[in-house]
Amino acid sequence: MRIYAKLISMKLGIVTDSTADLPPYLIEQHEIQVIPTILVLEGREYADGIGITREEFYNRLPSLQSQPTTAAPSIGDFLTPYQTLLDSGCDHILSIHAASKLTTIINAAQQAAQEFPGKITCVDSGSLSMGLGFQVLAAAEESELGLKSALEAIESTKRRLQVFAALDTMEYLKRSGRVPGVVANLGGLLSIKPLVELRNGEVKPIKAVRTTRQADEQILNSLLEIGEMERLAILHTNAEPRARNILNELMKHARMSIPRDILFVNVTAVIGTHLGPNGVGFAAVRK
Repeated sequence: MRIYAKLISMKLGIVTDSTADLPPYLIEQHEIQVIPTILVLEGREYADGIGITREEFYNRLPSLQSQPTTAAPSIGDFLTPYQTLLDSGCDHILSIHAASKLTTIINAAQQAAQEFPGKITCVDSGSLSMGLGFQVLAAAEESELGLKSALEAIESTKRRLQVFAALDTMEYLKRSGRVPGVVANLGGLLSIKPLVELRNGEVKPIKAVRTTRQADEQILNSLLEIGEMERLAILHTNAEPRARNILNELMKHARMSIPRDILFVNVTAVIGTHLGPNGVGFAAVRK
């Protein structure tokens, strides 16, 4: 049955945006089209990932005179990749993007899709970083079986997905205006370290602790509570030593429950603008 399905399936193109944080080798392996988002830094626009490295951005962020801003790609930024995929023989395109409650990226994708009636399906991932990236990978792995199978893979991943973060400060998220005041105020006193979850496209407060060590312990405990995992990415905003230590501790306590291939991601600057440096977290998909 599976072989027969492959023979009759449509050729499906996969598109996402750069907030998916997918490593280049996976983008190449699965032939995924990635639309860059926009970073505005001291009056200069950068296409995400071009012109400034993530490390450079995070090192500069605390001393910047003005808060960096971000912008969604334009409708035109989607039109050319869509047309190219269709011209290359794709029968349909699945365009999967960052949470619509946090960004207008999917709005631009949907408007561009109207130029190709019946050819493009846009999906709101309800997530960011590898929370989005894992949904894109699931779709790409099922793309040979057609649109229905790819959409089912996205929904299955979304149901089993958890995205947590321990921020060094809530100040950047508060400045961004992307969270309610009650959430932002978690980190307003005594250098409290807020822990948040990205759930259904919204940033939800989990708790707040006073020290970096306590924050890291909370992230580790949250990982251990998940149980057996199908996919895992350890995320950080230029805090590699902290993130490596969390991963090492996880391997000591739950080596049999974690997948063989664990991704280690310094989160893209477009997301880091709103999170700030020195944060750690994870995106995990339960088995």
